[in-house]
Amino acid sequence: MRNIMAETKNAITFKGNPLTLAGSTPKAGETAPDFEALGNDLSPIKLSAFKGKTLVICSVPSLDTPVCDTEVRKFNEQATSLGDDVAVLAISMDLPFAQNRWCRAAGVKNVQTLSDHNQADFGNAFGVLIIELRLLARAVFVVDKKGVIRYIEIVDELTNEPDYEAALKAAREARK
Repeated sequence: MRNIMAETKNAITFKGNPLTLAGSTPKAGETAPDFEALGNDLSPIKLSAFKGKTLVICSVPSLDTPVCDTEVRKFNEQATSLGDDVAVLAISMDLPFAQNRWCRAAGVKNVQTLSDHNQADFGNAFGVLIIELRLLARAVFVVDKKGVIRYIEIVDELTNEPDYEAALKAAREARK
């Protein structure tokens, strides 16, 4: 697990209550920090495994909540329109077994789920680990084929959905 070097107090809210995020959020134009999370089979997966692909990375608090369920389903529907050179990742603190069960039940096949529950490596690297809840903030990052972050949205209220159109537009532009 990374050392938490930074905290951003009142970064987001949950039902109006302020929350603190751990880590430092990288900026657009910077190289995306590598991280390790778990695949549904418990295998360690690093960001570097997707080298050469454009990535849409959405972090969500839990797939078993209505807003997260809706978000990942919407990205799943749009994933095929982005092309084969784009991978869509959904990262949460849910256990890999729960993620796998949810994907099967929801029919999600175009989004790869990753679990950050073990080390919170993604949450710390991308500055989206909610200290008070040990969940991930709702955020979307678009990373181009060279590993450079092209788009960031950290949703200010945890119960709100992200701006899908802006994220998808950024993903299409990052493919060029």
